Amino acid sequence: MPERRPRKDAVRNREALLAAADALFARCESPEDVTMADVAAAAGVGKGTLFRAFGDRAGLIRALYEARLEPIGEAVEAGPPPLGPGAPPRERVLALLDAVLCFKLDNRRLALALEEGGSGSPYQAEHYGRWHGLLLALLEQIPALTDRDFTAHALLAATRADLVEHLAGQERVPRGRMREQLANLAISILVSDPPRGSTAEG
Repeated sequence: MPERRPRKDAVRNREALLAAADALFARCESPEDVTMADVAAAAGVGKGTLFRAFGDRAGLIRALYEARLEPIGEAVEAGPPPLGPGAPPRERVLALLDAVLCFKLDNRRLALALEEGGSGSPYQAEHYGRWHGLLLALLEQIPALTDRDFTAHALLAATRADLVEHLAGQERVPRGRMREQLANLAISILVSDPPRGSTAEG
């Protein structure tokens, strides 16, 4: 049997719900302030429609996050330099980290809701796997670099939503300064050349 396509009204409702959730998270003081009832009311649909579309609040947040993330993934795979193919790998790594940081600065409440609302290890989450996979693929193109998997984890740790919120919200670090600090950190890691034969202790 051919795969059934979603009805037009279901597609419309999904888009309206994502747009409503997006607006609510952008305006809220805390991610916990946004409830499923709020999203349904803002979209003009019943709560049942919302739950049928996304399952639960976590499903809604994941879907919204993935919709926002998709353009970055597309840019890495087929976009123009410095993020897309054609630029040197180190430049693409720096561009990707900058894109991740800017994404989280632009979506602070949404990123917090996603990273704080999951159960179990955050490193098993689908969204984290996507960031890590994109970054690891670029790091693997840098021949002299070792421990690429760990390096990807370490670099992404500097873009955690709770750290971004602390720096931008509590410490009032300017956006430009945060981007510069992340770039400097990445450069120091990517150009370092540890002594051959050295081993980590402990």
